[in-house]
Amino acid sequence: MPQESLDGWTTEDGSRQPNQCLSFTVRGPWGHFRRIEGNIVKQTYRIIPRTTVAGLLAAVMGIERDGYYDMFAPNKSAVAIQPVREIRTINMPMNTLSTASGNLQSLNGRGKLSIKLPDPTTLRQQHNYEVLVDPAYRIDIALSDNERYTELKETLAAGKSHYVPSLGLSEYLAEIEYHGEFAVEAGAKKGRVLVDSAVPNAVDDVVIDIGTRCQIEESPAFMQADDGGRTTTGFTTYSYNPDAEPLSVRNVETAHVDGRTVVFV
Repeated sequence: MPQESLDGWTTEDGSRQPNQCLSFTVRGPWGHFRRIEGNIVKQTYRIIPRTTVAGLLAAVMGIERDGYYDMFAPNKSAVAIQPVREIRTINMPMNTLSTASGNLQSLNGRGKLSIKLPDPTTLRQQHNYEVLVDPAYRIDIALSDNERYTELKETLAAGKSHYVPSLGLSEYLAEIEYHGEFAVEAGAKKGRVLVDSAVPNAVDDVVIDIGTRCQIEESPAFMQADDGGRTTTGFTTYSYNPDAEPLSVRNVETAHVDGRTVVFV
């Protein structure tokens, strides 16, 4: 008998895999997913973080800020991320205005509504941003909330978005190409297999072949709202090939989606 898993998803063997998922590619000329580590150069994650995928889809559906974290909780969602273009970066200097409280000025300060904006007369500050060039990612997403899942499917199929999608920074506009809804078929759990997606939380299971590049990065995966706004509650360590080629792994639970081998997290 099928067993229930992840708040209503059913699998034949009780594994933590959804039965079906939505699949789309998000791409753009530029991208920047700022790393949480402090640095003079504002560095970017190479693989779009899971939290950024959640925010992107929440923007597509028009869900308010801090209103979607539970929907993308670890027991209620599954995401696989596959880079489909070679991952390239450049350093780009940008002039910015300080948003420190001492450098803000009020508009309509005597009215009932007041807006504070950076003072345009102050000197600009120059920062170096590490920017992704022509980033593109194939995303497979499953939600246990059937109502939200159907809403997302209909929105993507119609080519609509409540807010303009972007790749990290609001000025880095993104294009979303919807591929459709696909069955998720169980893949290998043991032995060696080639995986097309980035591989989460399996650094020790990657088999490095001659001529294959592999990079590793840890990025935010889950968030929750709190009194101060939001807090990161979990991270994912991704292993990936920056050339957008498959990685060989051993003894990792995989899945097949649309002829590809992926790993959900």
